Amino acid sequence: MTWWIYALASAGFAALTAILGKVGVEGVPSTLATALRTVVVLVFAWTIALARGEGAALPTLSRRTLLFLALSGVATGLSWLAYFRALQLAPASRVAPIDKLSLALTLVLAWGLLGEPMSWKLVVGVGLMVCGALLTLG
Repeated sequence: MTWWIYALASAGFAALTAILGKVGVEGVPSTLATALRTVVVLVFAWTIALARGEGAALPTLSRRTLLFLALSGVATGLSWLAYFRALQLAPASRVAPIDKLSLALTLVLAWGLLGEPMSWKLVVGVGLMVCGALLTLG
């Protein structure tokens, strides 16, 4: 499959995450809800990785790779904690669009830190998405 099929699947599962999380976080402390969700993700991901035989690559990972994956994990955990708390405080239909502002931040960071190209079409498209997200507030 090509990358965009996985990207569409990611978007679909992210939408389900918002809806299922909104229902699941009712009456539960948001940090506990995040911790429970994390255990499920951990078991699920390790089961798939080990079933595919990818555990054999563990000894070959560099310290740099491990450091950046660990930092990414911390960022993910902080994102999830904030997301679940936001879902407790507001409707999913308002939280999810604001959460998607991460797209604009990702593009700026990818351009500034990774040197990825930024075209005028990309800037306009992301600008429109940001405007759309902000319109959901009012």
